Amino acid sequence: MRTLVTIQRVKKITAIPESDFLELAHIMGWQCVVKKGEFQEGDLGVYFEVDSFLPIHPRYEFLRGSSYRENVDNGEGFRIRTVKLRGQLSQGLFLPLSLLSFPELEGFNEGDDVTEKLGVKKWFIPETATAGGIVIGERPPGMPTSDEIRIQSATDLIARLSGKPYYITTKMDGTSGTVYYIDRKIGCCSRNKEIKDEQDALYWLPVYKYGLREKLAALGKNIILIGEICGPGIQKNKLRLPAIEWYVFDIIDMDAGHCIPYDKICELCADLEVAAVPLEERGESFAYSIEELLEKARGKYPSGLDKEGIVVRDADRPKIISFKVLNNDALLKEKD
Repeated sequence: MRTLVTIQRVKKITAIPESDFLELAHIMGWQCVVKKGEFQEGDLGVYFEVDSFLPIHPRYEFLRGSSYRENVDNGEGFRIRTVKLRGQLSQGLFLPLSLLSFPELEGFNEGDDVTEKLGVKKWFIPETATAGGIVIGERPPGMPTSDEIRIQSATDLIARLSGKPYYITTKMDGTSGTVYYIDRKIGCCSRNKEIKDEQDALYWLPVYKYGLREKLAALGKNIILIGEICGPGIQKNKLRLPAIEWYVFDIIDMDAGHCIPYDKICELCADLEVAAVPLEERGESFAYSIEELLEKARGKYPSGLDKEGIVVRDADRPKIISFKVLNNDALLKEKD
């Protein structure tokens, strides 16, 4: 289960100009609008990340007017989004850690993951308007997923990457699709499920469109390719593509037991005649601050629409350090 709710300490409090009732609490790399005087620097609180889906409970009823949702995919509850209040971004929800409000959290400490304890789930946004395919089971054991951590939740990664070679790619806005060739068997997965082999199934499109069944067999390696499927009917097609395309961002050499570096990804993608995710920048010494990364994540796709963000990685040891930085402009425009 993804970590969505943790106990965190207020790093600092800053004022909101011309507001008598609200101020900003800074937690990890995030900021949340809170009631003035509700927190002091150093206080502990319960932090709910963006995309948390909170269960129905009296302590969350103040969210009903703005955040209540009910649909077949998620059930009933309260969705936490990025919003702007009094001209300030509020990135999540931060509530006081009180045993009166949260009696089940007695004994928990700073940094503890309390997602499951509070019954919070990840908000699911249907990614496609087309038939993804028939689910035949969970992803095979050991099959990696593609959910990058947001840098605001892991600010220590900036210090770890500092001074090291790095590269930055565009985060394509679509749905994650995996193709694997292991022990002479080819298969396809969505973000969480394995999909039946059918030519009209969205998640099998890379195999049939690019002839990967034959190409991977000829390659003769145990390999996993993970990419973003983009185009008509997927996430409103922000790239404005005329047809479905697949952009590969990870390739795992299962025989060697590791991911391959970006240059090798591009070489193999060229051999397979598929696209790799676009490179935005590479350098020998990473030196960005979180504020600079958030600014860099802004921008547009060639279509003129807001891009989803960027992915930053260690160039020397692929995937050892890897995180995403989302475009706040796009998050504010996001609709249910």
